[in-house]
Amino acid sequence: MSKLVVLIVEDDPLLRMDAVDFIDESGFEAVEAAHADEAIAILKARDDIGVVFTDIEMPGSMDGIKLAHFVRQGWPLVVMVVASGRLVSAAGDLPDNVQYFRKPYRPAEVIEAFRQAA
Repeated sequence: MSKLVVLIVEDDPLLRMDAVDFIDESGFEAVEAAHADEAIAILKARDDIGVVFTDIEMPGSMDGIKLAHFVRQGWPLVVMVVASGRLVSAAGDLPDNVQYFRKPYRPAEVIEAFRQAA
């Protein structure tokens, strides 16, 4: 059985590195993107992404909320997990079936969301 592949979309290099570490340690494969445009390019190039774990506030053409909607339309089977330290998602901002975590999140909770979705 292949590993679940998690695409991490986070513009802060230290937070992205921390996420890669806890995702790898949990037995998943981590793929990194610094912003939504890079994430979309990865999604178009690979067919093995099972989860997109994204920040909300990012530079580039779209934030994490717009990215969640874009992924839901183009890759409806990909699980979306969103985290933010500043913006609290209001009901209706995110597509259906998107997990939201407030930063600082507990890695174990995020991993459990991946496992439930897998």
